[in-house]
Amino acid sequence: MSETAEVIKSIPLQDVHVALGAKMVPFAGYMMPVRYSSDIEEHMAVRNAAGMFDVSHMGEFTLKGPKALEVIQRITTNDASVLPIGKVQYTALTNPKGGIIDDLLVYHIGEESYYIVVNASNIEKDKAWFLKNLAAEGADFQDISENTCLFAVQGPKAHEVLAQLTTYPVAGMEYYSCAHMELAGHKDVLVATTGYTGAGGFEVYVSNDIAKDVWTKLMQAGEAVGMKPVGLGARDTLRLEMGYCLYGNDITDETTPLEAGLGWITKFTKTFTGSDILQEQKKNGVARQLVGFEMIERGIPRGHYELADAAGNKIGEVTSGTQSPCLGKGIGMGYVEKKYAAAGTELFVNIRGKLIKAQVVKFPFLPKK
Repeated sequence: MSETAEVIKSIPLQDVHVALGAKMVPFAGYMMPVRYSSDIEEHMAVRNAAGMFDVSHMGEFTLKGPKALEVIQRITTNDASVLPIGKVQYTALTNPKGGIIDDLLVYHIGEESYYIVVNASNIEKDKAWFLKNLAAEGADFQDISENTCLFAVQGPKAHEVLAQLTTYPVAGMEYYSCAHMELAGHKDVLVATTGYTGAGGFEVYVSNDIAKDVWTKLMQAGEAVGMKPVGLGARDTLRLEMGYCLYGNDITDETTPLEAGLGWITKFTKTFTGSDILQEQKKNGVARQLVGFEMIERGIPRGHYELADAAGNKIGEVTSGTQSPCLGKGIGMGYVEKKYAAAGTELFVNIRGKLIKAQVVKFPFLPKK
């Protein structure tokens, strides 16, 4: 083992997933369940009923104090000043060049109190960025990732699962809202109507010491609606059908929110890191744009495949691609020169030396339920 070899961590419930028959693979520095049965079976369970993911590799921070909002405003692209207590906001951290350090969720959980969820591969990078940008006093930052588990109960029947374990009116919670509630016999569990599937549902944050009990009770409650445990394989196809970006693939430190179609979370009513660069980009226009495309001819696009015009000239590159279980065709995302970004534009995916016809379409590929 070399000194530079990556150390792969285990999520707290790894043994539970192995017992369920999960295939475990390294992902973002953690051993994670990629599938339990088949990707398609798990995908359709989420679309039609319910599925539960263990995504405890994700990072969680808390930021509290009179200067907490000031810090968030200074380093994120969205405007957190309009976020009421009990609501959640999708936003991004940007570097001085306007590139995306990470995309993240900001939960306003109390007076001068925020809960922040970041991508697993970026925990240390994001933590360093927050600490670097803290005010001298008035903002207390804590990284609670190692002590927190996250379960995503997703699908149109997800509310039926949680309703069996809490008296809180979860079915009436608005999209992108959050609340602390008693769940599965445990007090002050943070539950949010967020997710990465477009199928509706909840994300449940629990401390490691009660994680196994909560997971078990959720799975038992899910039996009535046919809920299945779901791995990273289906998580990827589910998020792709919605056109949701995956950090490291579709967005990176080298891509800006405007290039990635995230202008809607980029608010110039305030100044934030890199906002001057992004202001110029908005004024002058972007040279490239992240687009979604569907295959017209048979073929499955994959990351790093070239995107080309009819003459075979390279016009971009696929960042994510798959065979959509719901649409029965290949779909993908990728950056193309701006003139090729309009919906309806014909382009070609270079698949093993053959140009396979595709067409730019608007996100999402599949309508939300």
